[in-house]
Amino acid sequence: MLTGTHSEAASYEFTTLTCIPGIIHYNDTKIQLLDLPGIIEGASEGKGRGRQVIAVSKSSDIVLMILDASKRDGHRQILTKELEAVGLRLNKRPPRIYFKKKKVGGFSFNSTLPLTHVDEKLCYQILHEYKIHNAEVLFREDATVDDLIDVIEGNRKYMKCIYVYNKIDVIGIDDVDKLARQPNSVVISCNLKTTCKNVGRNGSCESLHETTRPAT
Repeated sequence: MLTGTHSEAASYEFTTLTCIPGIIHYNDTKIQLLDLPGIIEGASEGKGRGRQVIAVSKSSDIVLMILDASKRDGHRQILTKELEAVGLRLNKRPPRIYFKKKKVGGFSFNSTLPLTHVDEKLCYQILHEYKIHNAEVLFREDATVDDLIDVIEGNRKYMKCIYVYNKIDVIGIDDVDKLARQPNSVVISCNLKTTCKNVGRNGSCESLHETTRPAT
């Protein structure tokens, strides 16, 4: 519908078995959209060709995560966990931690504000695990241990993600409203060609409408 490219769809899961590319034309701009096979729990370890699928995701500029509205947050948490396991950080910015390895000079630790998750001793222990003995570290925010590890690893990719909740026709309007209030989220029903029409100031879904007109 978006690109004019056919992609298999059915009432059961995992109908897409390979990457299907398409082009969206928007305001004289061409945007490539890749329809990827679904990933399962353990995809980051290679289950269900997960590594190949995630590798394509890492090369993109934005992720559209298509979710089943009837499965609540469990579905979203599994997919997010698998993507984070390979270094993708969704809707997050890089930690404000300055880190620089040195050849000599030992370990230098400073912060511009009080820290509640990491102290100098813990930072030193983490660097020691990476066999880094000469480095300069400066915290510009109250970052966590995971944030520090991400900075040390240096291979994380921070990217936008839009959560698209499909099958809203099988849940109640109150549940649809809750999903619509969540940040970076869109609610739709491909079956009924329906989406949220009016969004209130607080992010609530006030009414639904068909995305296409019925044939006459």
